[in-house]
Amino acid sequence: MDGNVILIAVLLAAMLGMVAMAFAGPSPEKARKRRVATIRGRYGESAEALLEARMRRAISNRPTGAEAKMLVSLVPNPDNLAKRIKMTGKKWTLSQYMTACAIIFLLITALLALRGFPFFFALLVGAAAGLGLPHRWVGRLITKRVSQFNAKFPDALELLTRGLRSGLPIAETLGVVSNEIPGPVGEEFKLITERIKIGRTMEQALQETADRLGTAEFQFFVITLSIQRETGGNLAETLSNLATVLRQRSQMKLKIRAMSSESKASAYIIGVLPFLVFGMICYINFEYMKPFFTPDPAGIFGLSTMQVIGIGGMCWMGIGAFIMAQMINFEI
Repeated sequence: MDGNVILIAVLLAAMLGMVAMAFAGPSPEKARKRRVATIRGRYGESAEALLEARMRRAISNRPTGAEAKMLVSLVPNPDNLAKRIKMTGKKWTLSQYMTACAIIFLLITALLALRGFPFFFALLVGAAAGLGLPHRWVGRLITKRVSQFNAKFPDALELLTRGLRSGLPIAETLGVVSNEIPGPVGEEFKLITERIKIGRTMEQALQETADRLGTAEFQFFVITLSIQRETGGNLAETLSNLATVLRQRSQMKLKIRAMSSESKASAYIIGVLPFLVFGMICYINFEYMKPFFTPDPAGIFGLSTMQVIGIGGMCWMGIGAFIMAQMINFEI
């Protein structure tokens, strides 16, 4: 028990240290210098000063190179992870994300060790939770933000259509959309206008946003503008037709979601219930489930009969979940 107490104390101390390092704010002197530089660039009379201020605002959320170098040894592909974090719309950094993963890992490992679970099993469960839970949470935030974007995007296209029909150029209508449409749509169009102001072409700014969002609806919009610039035609009418198509696409998705909701609920209940019951029994009475974690040298590959049955059951459940997922997966 003394060894467990020492281990828990070390884990908690490491967790507190990582929290302090990741979430500590910048020094007051650096913050003061940055504010002075921002004000000086904002109210400078030269065009170069104004351009420099706009560039600083546009790239203020980029991660620093030092941070990427610190995390390159822990993250297999930090660029993809940074892209996923940006897709959430939150101002999180790689350091904060990895700190959250480490905190979850240490907490789960400490709780399982205190409950008397084998230390190696506690490490495996803690590592799975530390890597899986933040990844799952980021994925949910991305899905939620993309859904909000797709819900308001047809309204933005209709606003663009009205602006073009009233005689405004496309660049000014993008600015109007960024100010009038709330939520992710306004934020993304505001970033597009800022990139155009610092010298990017409209195609480059739109394509960067399309790559970050990863949604087909906005990619349709980018392709429509590219084709119209090459071939000409009535852009307002084209955007109006695109808005109608996107609304019909959204209605079809909602209809499919309603039709497949029963199958999804059944799959979630059937898939989660065995693991939930197993975890509750292990937490309440670990001695009853201890044979499941005890190897048998005379068994298959050193596994006991209960372990072989458990692995076989998980394989069959995985096959069933995969089949049910493919049955309700519709491509629109």
